[in-house]
Amino acid sequence: MRWKAFAGCLALIGLTCAAAPASAHGHDPGRVVLGARDGWAAATTGTTGGAAAAGIRTVTKRSELVAALAADPGAPKIIRVRGTIEGNADDRDRPMSCTDFADPGYTLPAYLAAYDPATWGKVEPSGPLEEARARSQANQAAQVVLDVGPNTTIIGDHATLHGLTLRVTGDNVILRNLGFADAHDCFPQWDPLDGADGNWNSEYDNVDLVGATHVWVDHNDFGDGGNDRQPTYFGREYEVHDGLLDIVNGSDLVTVSYNRLHDHDKTMLIGNTDKPTHDVGKLRVTVHHNLFSEIGQRAPRVRYGQVHVYDNLYAVRDAAAYTYSLGVGVESRIYAEDNFFRIPASVPLGALVEYWKGTVLHATGTLVATGTAWPRPVDLLAEYNAANDPDLGPDVGWTPALVDRLDPAWQVPARVLTGAGPAR
Repeated sequence: MRWKAFAGCLALIGLTCAAAPASAHGHDPGRVVLGARDGWAAATTGTTGGAAAAGIRTVTKRSELVAALAADPGAPKIIRVRGTIEGNADDRDRPMSCTDFADPGYTLPAYLAAYDPATWGKVEPSGPLEEARARSQANQAAQVVLDVGPNTTIIGDHATLHGLTLRVTGDNVILRNLGFADAHDCFPQWDPLDGADGNWNSEYDNVDLVGATHVWVDHNDFGDGGNDRQPTYFGREYEVHDGLLDIVNGSDLVTVSYNRLHDHDKTMLIGNTDKPTHDVGKLRVTVHHNLFSEIGQRAPRVRYGQVHVYDNLYAVRDAAAYTYSLGVGVESRIYAEDNFFRIPASVPLGALVEYWKGTVLHATGTLVATGTAWPRPVDLLAEYNAANDPDLGPDVGWTPALVDRLDPAWQVPARVLTGAGPAR
């Protein structure tokens, strides 16, 4: 039967199946443009990034990347990243540590002593020490957050951006063939009001789309760089990582394709507020042929947007670290089809979807493999509604029109495991 062609690969999801070279319409990967029907980023003017640039600038260290991003604002540019670029390095590319960013008025032991809930109570931190923490965080942000303007392509060549955040704020941007690792916050904030027991909240995603439009994020690798085990303070893990890829602040017309997103908790947030400030009618995103491996939640979590989620592979081994995959937020319109889930038998099917004040979800063509069992069709909406209240409705009010290729779910593991991630 058809399953046997990739059964061995499926048994080792996300571990031994190498990515195939990224597809390209042309000889130079830096001049590849998005296909005319490849998701929401193909709408209206399409997405070409810096394809019209006269030349290509190759960078190998942070200072060169900063200079390349700042050059000729608004003009088409292609930046090729070669090798590993360390974000925590000064202008002479000398290594920096968290202590280099710390304000003189801040230390973690002092912060823990001051805001221990046993003595401080369930009140948000305030005063000179919290202000010093915020200044420390701002110092780090000035170092590790790099803005990406319009008409830009950043293409990787065996490339890793370590400890950096690319903040895309312009129109017409392409990010391809890059590795993103360990965008960590040295100065997380304690919030005793976040959940029943409080939480540590951090800044810095690997990639932030902030008011950006026409963005194509393709054939990349997103992760924490193996630096994901942290101590526990106040009974909660000291969380130094935020998201991997967040699409917020009225960003629109985005395609996220053939990426590997792995070993992380809060992964992809589309819309960062329940308030209808600048997101209504925007946040139109396509998410297809991505590998979500060992992801805790937000794959994606959506507010407001019309989001097409199709042909993605969800691989879960650790049930204890898993929360949900599809987050149905305020006024979200998720159209999910032909996705494939491999999950432990202990994960309830109704837990694959999470309610975040949304009301509707379209979910068809889903296959789920639990434990050692063969995959079987699952109605995600029916499973969610059977286990949760209030029920979600099936009518999201739109049907995707921009689809380059829609593979049946049984083909997704082989297609994603051999195609997602950077070309090597």
